[in-house]
Amino acid sequence: MRHLTNRQVNVRKIVMWDEKQLSKIAIALYVVIFILIALDLIGDYSDGIELSHILAELLVLLLAIVGIGFFGRKYYQATQLTLSTLKTDLVKANQQAQLWRNENHELIAGLGVEIQKQFISWELTNAEAEVGLLLLKGFSLQEIADLRQSSERTVREQARAVYRKSGISGRSGLSAFFLEDLLLPRA
Repeated sequence: MRHLTNRQVNVRKIVMWDEKQLSKIAIALYVVIFILIALDLIGDYSDGIELSHILAELLVLLLAIVGIGFFGRKYYQATQLTLSTLKTDLVKANQQAQLWRNENHELIAGLGVEIQKQFISWELTNAEAEVGLLLLKGFSLQEIADLRQSSERTVREQARAVYRKSGISGRSGLSAFFLEDLLLPRA
């Protein structure tokens, strides 16, 4: 399988999106044409219009059906290609994340231990420490409340206690406290 650059992947996604959008518009137009011709045919037939006119309109109706089928298929194909690309990207991202976790297992464990030590030195309760850790992981207050099966108000108060006891103002300050000394190695 040929590997695509990020730019090529992004261009491919844009083209797929455009093809899907254009197909949707074309389908909508063909449906409108189909409905209008069908209504006209009904009126013409009831008015006793000659057969050649009705056959011409039936041909246009048939072409509208073909157009709906053609663009419906194009839309389906573009959707499947988008879905396939997203699945491939997700698999790659999960593989990279797992590889990173495996390579850095000891570092992650050590960081976790140090975070817990700091929480103890700040005299956080178990609930406050859990909220602090979930804040560091990037969860919103509502998500933390859902995970802990408590109210968002309770979680907000526990987060305030974490900030007050640590002397840190806000989530970014809390993250920076633990991560500010981590720098990328120089090339």
